[in-house]
Amino acid sequence: MREVIEWDTGKYLGRIRQAPVTYSVVGNMNQFQVAVGETTYGGREELAGSGLVDYGSLMFIALERSKTAREAIAVIEEVVAEYGYASTGESLSISDPNEAWILEIIGKGKDDPGAVWVARRVPDGYISAHANQARIRQFPLDDPANCLYSKDVISFARDKGWFTGRDEDFSFADTYAPLDFGALRFCESRVWCAFRRAAPSADLPVDLIDGSQAERRLPLWIKPDRKLSVADVMRLMRDHFEDTPLDMTTDVGAGPFKLPYRWRPMTWKVDDATYVHERAVSTQQTGFSFVAQSRSWLPDEIGGVFWFGVDDTASTVYFPVYCSVREVPAAFAAGNGSLLDFTWDAGFWVFNWVSNFSYLRYEDMIRDVQAVQQELEGRFLAEQPEVEAAALALHERSPRLAVDYLTDYSVRLGGEVHRRWRSLGEQLLVKYLDGNVKTPTGEVTHPGYPEDWYRRVAAEEGERVQVKPLPGEPASE
Repeated sequence: MREVIEWDTGKYLGRIRQAPVTYSVVGNMNQFQVAVGETTYGGREELAGSGLVDYGSLMFIALERSKTAREAIAVIEEVVAEYGYASTGESLSISDPNEAWILEIIGKGKDDPGAVWVARRVPDGYISAHANQARIRQFPLDDPANCLYSKDVISFARDKGWFTGRDEDFSFADTYAPLDFGALRFCESRVWCAFRRAAPSADLPVDLIDGSQAERRLPLWIKPDRKLSVADVMRLMRDHFEDTPLDMTTDVGAGPFKLPYRWRPMTWKVDDATYVHERAVSTQQTGFSFVAQSRSWLPDEIGGVFWFGVDDTASTVYFPVYCSVREVPAAFAAGNGSLLDFTWDAGFWVFNWVSNFSYLRYEDMIRDVQAVQQELEGRFLAEQPEVEAAALALHERSPRLAVDYLTDYSVRLGGEVHRRWRSLGEQLLVKYLDGNVKTPTGEVTHPGYPEDWYRRVAAEEGERVQVKPLPGEPASE
């Protein structure tokens, strides 16, 4: 039997039958280069699942039992049918060396442990995105090569009285997770951000996501203007709406040093009006993120790379963990550290220490952070062809030799990242101590605040902060 432990809470949910054979999993990728990621969209509250298997366990059960993305979808279907679904609405991205799919699922409520779902294959040469809002609307009903769905995904909605039209007009997202202002502004906006960066030629207007024209929708996928590299995908995940009408570095909330972060809650009231903080791609409450790289032309042991980073995507470092490794870096191992106890041994805490310190003088300090980030990631990406050539040579002699080599490499790089980031934090503390800034030669300078901030304070505070020379005292310059 296999225990089911709720991924979000650690709560024991029960047990299911174990498969006769399971596959190794590192992070969110298995030994066959299958990867699964997720975002929670919630959906209709009355459809919260009442089954046994939560979405997180479902993801990892699929990884443990699947050699392809399609097999992962089949496993999800089988497990939910037998044991039921225990979560709210979820979007899953499921990929392998040849295909990428989006699967959206939601429970049937307290009286039925099952779930309804639909999965669509992302066309070759396109990219898709989901960000805490269901995105699959209409879908082909007779195209199993590109679309799979539960047999009652439409009839269940009819029984509930939520849909009365033709089957071909049925929209999963509009039925099970109706769009509201928050879903548009906080969720679809991040999809818009990624699409806009990857395909500038599409000229996607901001009114698609700012709430002014909710009847217009973003496409489910888009063709980028050029082929994207691993580094390009990393960059898409590092964004605060810079150079858009939603730019978080330009309003009063950014403070004097253009901080693109806002503390919760995301909405607040002044008098009778409600206002929002933007919710960007890069956000401080990120626990971990990854880029899954799967390549069909290489042996699985070498082709699958789980580029992993902790904390905020804008200031993390993604380092390669090959999908075949038998060990992970100690600083990033599951269970190392907790939210209640700081430890230098945990990569999570070291990265949070650096990022939270950098929030104090962000415009200046992020440059120092990015310099080391780019140094490390640039080297890891540049080394990749040489490392994999060596691994291939070992694989020809014995796959196990290649696995040992890649395990040692991944563990070594994770340890290096952990040590280098702690050193960076120490350097930042010395350089920016007490609001001063030290030059490379050690000279202490007092750069003050940006000119536009002084003007803003002067305009707001006026005479209260103005210097008024006493009688006989010369005017200040």
